[in-house]
Amino acid sequence: MTTAASALPAQSNPLLPTTADIMTAADRLAGIVRHTPLQRSEFLSRAFNANVLLKREDLQPVRSFKLRGAYNRMVQLTEAQRQRGIVCASAGNHSQGVAFSCQALGISGTLFMPANTPALKVNKARQFGGQQVRIVLTGQTFDDACAAAREFERQQGATFIHPFDDVDVICGQGTLGLELLHDQPRIDYLFVPVGGGGLAAGLGTVFNERSPHTRLIGVEPNKAAALKHSLSVGHNHSLAQIDPFVDGAATQRIGELGFEICQRTLNRVVSVPDADTCQALINLYQEEAIVAELSGCLSIAALTALKDEIAGKTLVCILSGGNNDFHRFADIAERAACR
Repeated sequence: MTTAASALPAQSNPLLPTTADIMTAADRLAGIVRHTPLQRSEFLSRAFNANVLLKREDLQPVRSFKLRGAYNRMVQLTEAQRQRGIVCASAGNHSQGVAFSCQALGISGTLFMPANTPALKVNKARQFGGQQVRIVLTGQTFDDACAAAREFERQQGATFIHPFDDVDVICGQGTLGLELLHDQPRIDYLFVPVGGGGLAAGLGTVFNERSPHTRLIGVEPNKAAALKHSLSVGHNHSLAQIDPFVDGAATQRIGELGFEICQRTLNRVVSVPDADTCQALINLYQEEAIVAELSGCLSIAALTALKDEIAGKTLVCILSGGNNDFHRFADIAERAACR
């Protein structure tokens, strides 16, 4: 299912990030994040009669793009804020980026994650953060964990590092767009997974200025399609409930900044069934030997909906993460079989 985003006037809110801000973020991230490869997928290119390129953010040190935003936010903390420590809420990947940054910057952090977070993501956060971090598993969704983290922030005075609704986080994620246009100046379509909207907002900011001809397609799981829902009602609005199966993109509400930017810069929002996302994950593993996570496969799962439109075009799919537990594969295979 697709929803067209509004074609609104150019940016007027002075609090929104600019491409210049994102370029400054890229300077801060030099030597911390990897300039990940843009890899042609022969399998997908044949299947869709197009030039399909994968942006391999699963090859970051924390196996997702989230390090970009977390480090860009945390490296700017004042000395007083560093002494008080930080707190975050995460479905798993943001916590790894925060934990990595805590260790690199010598900052203590408390990381709140849902109790059903894949064990790989929890263990990796512990590994990256070491003695600098404490992990608290609570609730069943990101929103549950976020409420607990906000209460901790209020009681302890720690600085909350938001996973997506923060200008510095958005700027960090937007550095991915600078890399894309450096490696492939002509991109006809860019498919972007959407959870809280930070990545889509960062990319939208860059491409709106540097490559306005590129059509930006946001992709959500159809059982957690917060952006599509908000666009349909005309304002940012929370979903009553979500299915957390695609855990890296399962949020009840898009970020306020993300919504404002996405409705101006995305050309379309596509919601995809879980079965299609599962099949995309299996195809990546079998055909490309890539171990991806479900949210990382959303961009690929959306290609079928636009198959006729993208034929003959150059398109990029953001493979946003690769933190997947092997014990989930049986469930993933079963759901894929239901297509």
